[in-house]
Amino acid sequence: MRKMGLTSSTAVVMVLAMVSSASAEDLTSALARAYKSNPTLNIQRTQVRAIDESVPQAKVPFRPNVFISASAGATRSVFTAPTGQTSSVGRTPYNVGITIDQSIFRGFQTINSVRAAKANIRASREALRNVEQDILFSAVTAYADVILAKQTVGIRERDISFLSEQVRSSKARLDVGEGTLTDLAQSQAQEALARAQLSTAQAQLDAANAVYRQVIGRSPSGLSEPRPPVRLYPATLPRALEIAAVEHPATKATQHLVDFAAFNVRTTEGELLPTLSLRGTANQNFNSQSQGDRSSSASATLNLNVPLYQGGGVASRIRQGKETLGQRRLEVDQSRDQVRNAVVSSWTNLVSSRATIKSNQAQVNAANIALEGVIEERNVGQRTQLEVLQARSAVLTAQLQLVTAKRNRIVAGYSLLSSVGRLSAKNLRLPVRLYQPKEHYKKVKDLWYGLRTPSGK
Repeated sequence: MRKMGLTSSTAVVMVLAMVSSASAEDLTSALARAYKSNPTLNIQRTQVRAIDESVPQAKVPFRPNVFISASAGATRSVFTAPTGQTSSVGRTPYNVGITIDQSIFRGFQTINSVRAAKANIRASREALRNVEQDILFSAVTAYADVILAKQTVGIRERDISFLSEQVRSSKARLDVGEGTLTDLAQSQAQEALARAQLSTAQAQLDAANAVYRQVIGRSPSGLSEPRPPVRLYPATLPRALEIAAVEHPATKATQHLVDFAAFNVRTTEGELLPTLSLRGTANQNFNSQSQGDRSSSASATLNLNVPLYQGGGVASRIRQGKETLGQRRLEVDQSRDQVRNAVVSSWTNLVSSRATIKSNQAQVNAANIALEGVIEERNVGQRTQLEVLQARSAVLTAQLQLVTAKRNRIVAGYSLLSSVGRLSAKNLRLPVRLYQPKEHYKKVKDLWYGLRTPSGK
């Protein structure tokens, strides 16, 4: 019976271990979850799909407009002869017809509108890439913050255990006449402070968990300290700046917006040019002259419009568009400066965090050795209880600085990837199906009709 009990206990432990393993989430799986389910990222994807529809809308003048018309009525005519005799005739005229309008030339407005729409779509895709970077970086930060908060709570709890032992030790020495009330009061004060600091740390952990759930989509469970993405780091700072200048989506988006603004100016300028259109109509009339008659008509009309003066509105919009174009060009320079600053800042933060970790590790080791020595010296009367508490405080500070530096190294590494434009699900090799915005665009760019979206909505 005892053997069976041990076997059952072992099975329970194995099941609990399997459950814990299944619920654990490393950084890769957390980033994959954020990539698939983060609402901000999904909203941006929806916006890109909506902008895709600007191309078929811009192509409308290339295609004919077809209208069917119909009308029906009733008439009655009353005739009175000189003799006073009256007669009446009734008719029910009706007709059906079709009209086809086709634009032939619009001053190059249509082709420039299509080009502008395509440039705007390219800009929206780069904006989506930039949002993807922001979300993945937010997920990394949230992941690292939860780990830091948990480690801080653990350090604070161990500190309380140490200080509780110091309180007990101070009481014991006081009872045998080796200590003082001052030693006891100092230990109790430090223990009370440590408990307050633990409460603060637990509150910070709760806040970090809430941010994690918001960004990644579930509560953190079984997080493990991640490794820096060293394989993706640029070799040098100049190389990082070169990559960012070419690849960063924020800069590329502003460059496409320059094209968008330029094509909009050309489209507006086209309103000053002549337009040519063709209209064809066909009608079938019934009972138009007398009950029972039938007639048909058809026509084709070529319309040429040459604008002479439009009240200055078109000219004003052209000037406005040129100013917007100048603004977009300045925004490219602004974006490049911002990206460059982000690269330099991320690079220096990464280098600094690496050096800080080495210093903090050495500080922790030295502080622990010093604490052990001070305790031994206190036990033989060469040190005071206050000096023990001060040595323990130095250990605590060093430990907190070390875990903070490790968190900063992870965040700085991914910040560097984001600043050069390479923080993406593809580069990180996340286990997800990559979102391809071109797939939706190919399905809608040449649609002539249809109310359902490619997803079936």
